[in-house]
Amino acid sequence: MEAPADPTRGRDRTANRSLVAGAVAAVLGSLCCVGPLVLLSLGVTGAWIGHLTALEPYRPVFIGVTVLFLALAFRRLYLVPQVCEPGTPCADPRTRRLQRTLFWLVSAVLLALLAAPWVAQWFLD
Repeated sequence: MEAPADPTRGRDRTANRSLVAGAVAAVLGSLCCVGPLVLLSLGVTGAWIGHLTALEPYRPVFIGVTVLFLALAFRRLYLVPQVCEPGTPCADPRTRRLQRTLFWLVSAVLLALLAAPWVAQWFLD
């Protein structure tokens, strides 16, 4: 016999997907500015580094997507009531606490990545 499907399993996956999608969008959004800075700090030089700013026009879109996915993850973790059957992993309060802790850690890193171009200007002048 097949085991009954866990209705909360998809919800946890959705929250995880929102965090991952937000992380990817933030990395892409800051790639145009952080990428050349990281390469220069590693000692990689060359005229071609100037072409790494090709994603700059799309930066507002990536920022919007990042904020959207972070909002979706926040909604899933804090606003939507969690329905779990006893004995499932989501019924354990430690699981939800771990998810929330990871959410705030990822959010802090993503916001730092998004703010990097503005903060970098203070050090380059």
